[in-house]
Amino acid sequence: MDNRKTPQEKGLLFSVFLGMVVMPLVYVFTPWLDIANYHLPVWANDLGIVTFAIALWLFWRSHHDLGRNWSPTLQVREAHTLIASGVYQKIRHPMYASVWLWSIAQALLLPNWIAGLTGIIGFGILYIVRVGNEEQMMLDRFGDQYQEYMHKTKRLIPYLF
Repeated sequence: MDNRKTPQEKGLLFSVFLGMVVMPLVYVFTPWLDIANYHLPVWANDLGIVTFAIALWLFWRSHHDLGRNWSPTLQVREAHTLIASGVYQKIRHPMYASVWLWSIAQALLLPNWIAGLTGIIGFGILYIVRVGNEEQMMLDRFGDQYQEYMHKTKRLIPYLF
């Protein structure tokens, strides 16, 4: 088993939890963040709902396609296999793509500089730090097979570039 769960990893996951769960709940249920409120046009709310729905579907689909290969931390167990079917046919990291969409939806649905943007900031930091480590772990485990998969797929957005 290759387990790369570090204190830094745990801290990054905790910051995402704060930014995407705690701060929105604080915004919704208390007046503490009201000083950072702003107004968005109605269409932004509609776009936020659609974006969030797509994010939830992609998150579910990613988990479904991974099956027992999913882990919340950076780890590859002995029985893990490389999944290159389902949404993984076109996107190497659809779960990350879904969380990006979720954090964008959060910014569109919560018109507050703090609650709306903490998801993008928290997840953005995690993504920048983690995705390279994850891809290296996959290369270490699956070698040429993962290298070939990388050439066939896009990291987050299919058909781009």
